[in-house]
Amino acid sequence: MSETQPVPEGEVVDSTTMRRVMGHFASGVTIVTALASEGPVGFTCQSFSSLSLDPPLVVFAPARSSRSWPRLRELGRFCVNVLAEEQTELSDGFASSGVDKFAGVSWRPSRLGQPVLADVVAWVDCELWAEYDGGDHTVVTARVLDLGADEGRRPLLFHRGAYRLLESPQG
Repeated sequence: MSETQPVPEGEVVDSTTMRRVMGHFASGVTIVTALASEGPVGFTCQSFSSLSLDPPLVVFAPARSSRSWPRLRELGRFCVNVLAEEQTELSDGFASSGVDKFAGVSWRPSRLGQPVLADVVAWVDCELWAEYDGGDHTVVTARVLDLGADEGRRPLLFHRGAYRLLESPQG
């Protein structure tokens, strides 16, 4: 078993090592969507978590280079869609720039009008609460307005630089 040596005090952790080591933490994959006047917009986001129960808040972190996040920020309301294990192509499509990300994608409006993608594990309808500097990302906190889940679906995971699936339950 190999271990990474600690970084000597005063030195900076390089981004390659940071990405490799932090990649050992498995995360779910989400697509954040909103309905703009010109139609639906969205982007893939792997940094997402529940933050608070009272008030109900979630947190996610779009890259500062995102061209979609400024459009969603301006709208102030959006939906976080938690992807299911068979939705890797959807994740890849929404991670692309300069394409119609919703072409051929099935969705329905939430009660509040935001795009809920078909066959997702869960969805969380939100409004912008606050933003914070997160280095090369923006840390976004959002108040949860509505949410739902499909208990029969399993999540898409990202681990060590690749999509992963949960092991089948033993039974």
